[in-house]
Amino acid sequence: MTSEAVQRGTEWLGRVGLRPTRQRVALAALLVGDGRNRHVTAESLFAAAKDEGDSVSLATVYNTLRAFCEAGLMQEVTVDGSRSYFDTNIHEHPHFYWEDDGHLTDAPADQMVISRLPEAPPGAEIASVDVVIRLRKRR
Repeated sequence: MTSEAVQRGTEWLGRVGLRPTRQRVALAALLVGDGRNRHVTAESLFAAAKDEGDSVSLATVYNTLRAFCEAGLMQEVTVDGSRSYFDTNIHEHPHFYWEDDGHLTDAPADQMVISRLPEAPPGAEIASVDVVIRLRKRR
């Protein structure tokens, strides 16, 4: 891991006042160290950390991703009841979920138009709208 990636990760944590522990910095550097947004699962981030030689448990990766989401650094995107992705792009935008190989990518927000939403039930308000468009190869 480059010192530039570590510096980016540390600065990313500092933006929201998260303490830069060794494990948080290592995971943050993997997530934002190259300046690009990414979609990861806890398992894929865990594997990437292991590949870099970082000693971190899968439970720590899950806890850290949740802390990053709670701090507003990432958003969780659930594609079904058992699979969540974590996205470093925190602006509202739709996603493509590629069913054939199980990965998530950003969909072009400027091509999507939601013309009408149902009214929220009494006593509730719409907090956000998550759009996941499922794709598969034509058969």
